[in-house]
Amino acid sequence: MPLGQRVGDKSDSRYCGVETEFDDDMPHVLASNVAGGFDFIVAPLMDPTYRPSLESSGGCGASVPPFAGSDLVLSPSQWSCHVVGKISSWIDLDSDDEGFRMDSEIVLKQEISWASHLSLQACLLPAPRGASCSNYARCVNEILQTLNNMQLWLRIPLQKLEDNPMDGSSDCLNVDSWEWWNEFRLLCEHHSQLSIALDILSSLPSGNSLGRWFGEPVKAAIVHTNTFLTNARGYPCLSKRHQKLMALFLNHSIQVVISGKPLHDIPVGSSEPTANHIDNNVEGIPRHPLRSYLDYVGYLYQKMEPLPEQERFELGYRDFLQSPLQPLMDNLEAQTYETFEKDTVKYLQYQRAVAKALLDRVPDEQVATSTVVLMVVGAGRGPLVRASLQAAEETGRKLKVYAVEKNPNAVVTLHSLVKLEGWENLVTVVSNDMRCWDAPERADILVSELLGSFGDNELSPECLDGAQRILKQDGISIPSMYTSFIQPVTASKLYNDVKSHKDLVHFETAYVVKLHSVARLAPSQPVFTFNHPNYSANKSNKRYKKLRFEIPSDTGSAIVHGFAGYFDATLYKDVHLGIEPSMATPNMFSWFAIFFPLRTPVCVRSGSPLEVHFWRCCGSTKVWYEWSVTSPYTLPIHNSNGRSYWVGL
Repeated sequence: MPLGQRVGDKSDSRYCGVETEFDDDMPHVLASNVAGGFDFIVAPLMDPTYRPSLESSGGCGASVPPFAGSDLVLSPSQWSCHVVGKISSWIDLDSDDEGFRMDSEIVLKQEISWASHLSLQACLLPAPRGASCSNYARCVNEILQTLNNMQLWLRIPLQKLEDNPMDGSSDCLNVDSWEWWNEFRLLCEHHSQLSIALDILSSLPSGNSLGRWFGEPVKAAIVHTNTFLTNARGYPCLSKRHQKLMALFLNHSIQVVISGKPLHDIPVGSSEPTANHIDNNVEGIPRHPLRSYLDYVGYLYQKMEPLPEQERFELGYRDFLQSPLQPLMDNLEAQTYETFEKDTVKYLQYQRAVAKALLDRVPDEQVATSTVVLMVVGAGRGPLVRASLQAAEETGRKLKVYAVEKNPNAVVTLHSLVKLEGWENLVTVVSNDMRCWDAPERADILVSELLGSFGDNELSPECLDGAQRILKQDGISIPSMYTSFIQPVTASKLYNDVKSHKDLVHFETAYVVKLHSVARLAPSQPVFTFNHPNYSANKSNKRYKKLRFEIPSDTGSAIVHGFAGYFDATLYKDVHLGIEPSMATPNMFSWFAIFFPLRTPVCVRSGSPLEVHFWRCCGSTKVWYEWSVTSPYTLPIHNSNGRSYWVGL
């Protein structure tokens, strides 16, 4: 959410704000903080001494609360771009004191109504108090039903189980703060306008516990001045763990807010380290007392490694749901071919695999007399044809290539490519479906790139089983094997994007996604494996797998919104390619992960197993997946009989 503009930012969310106290003079508060280098302020909208029950209603008329000036004191753009409203921190909507609870509810609604009137982009809600936040969540949920596009940031302390949630706060219980958030958002039905502002304290939970939050809708990280250490020169700095966490926040477009009083005395006349942060101090205005903290955040930002070119290209695809391709049922467009053909890493791996297969197929003493018949099935616009011919040139083997392609539009390009490259004596273009082509001879090597994000989800098994009859009994298939993998993830954004469609179909559809704002809760596990050629007597591409995931005990409880799917393929012998995170092929971009959503997110308590079932089902005209969870509790089977999502044969 862009709340300001700064020259040189690499992302829309690289802004730093400051939490301020209540002040009647809002123009002065904003001007002094923006002049001090901050992009926005998190400011109270109401005098903290105000209590509705203490006001005289003047008979039957409602009292007018003493808001901080009128909406005219700032321009509309200043309100919307530079101010985050801070709801009064004294409110407690779960208080045992009925009068106090009623006051809290009135003030919450008044302040959010005023913030909405000002067109603020966000309001900061105070942290829940005590073990229960049910009434607080009910009131917020009621507000969310009629709220405009404004975000509500629920303040949540980032704490260990044994720590006190807020420094010195006696009315917060010793609980995992994620549990507060989870209860709150469940009561609010995962509303997309309810987000998180994490309070970063001096001690941090374990790495696994921290990891949960990166799949949650965290919009801001509030860093307290007492979290900072002091370096040898007297400047504020952060511990190594805090620095790493801050880098992750910035990488996930989470805005930083500095909070608290200055606790570091900067030596007079010393040269402070610069962060290339624009110093827009107005002449005559003293240096902002929190400027050294702001500069340190800027310094951490400047230290970040720039995104690789490929990552920059993929920025627009992060956490964006796409329907998987169906290249068997649909003819791909030129732009799709163009994108995949740019993946040089993939085709180099194929070239390596073909080269090794050629060396095994033709010994050195038979090079002059032997010609290998290689068939590229699903040739597209020819990248595998080119890779195969380059492998033949590299190894000195003779090659005869059949380029088999069912898409008539791609066949036109193949014929042009053959003429352009002078391959007329080497390559025969075949316009046919590999499953029903009557080949004039059998292949020594069958090469294909029919793999999808989940390995078999673009029907590689069915296609290659159908083409197997044109492969010699001792022939080689490239790829020779591939395995799909799944992994439980927290993915709040993806879940809300699916939920926004308000139907069953979208919750029973698998999506291709460039995963970014997700928390991977346990290592991935293999699901389905296919081998080619497959000469099994009882050949079937139906599969069923039950998996049991153990979420690390130091993670704490976590919510599972669905499953990320990957694949790993053996092309030939030791040549592989894939996207499974622990062994992914570097710098390859042809495939994003696949995402299987859950209709009802599953909360997994610390130490409880997650039991998952996946089916690959086959019919006469389609193939589809079904999936479900049976532990810690049972969910309905998703996509029964392929009613919502299927791949056409």
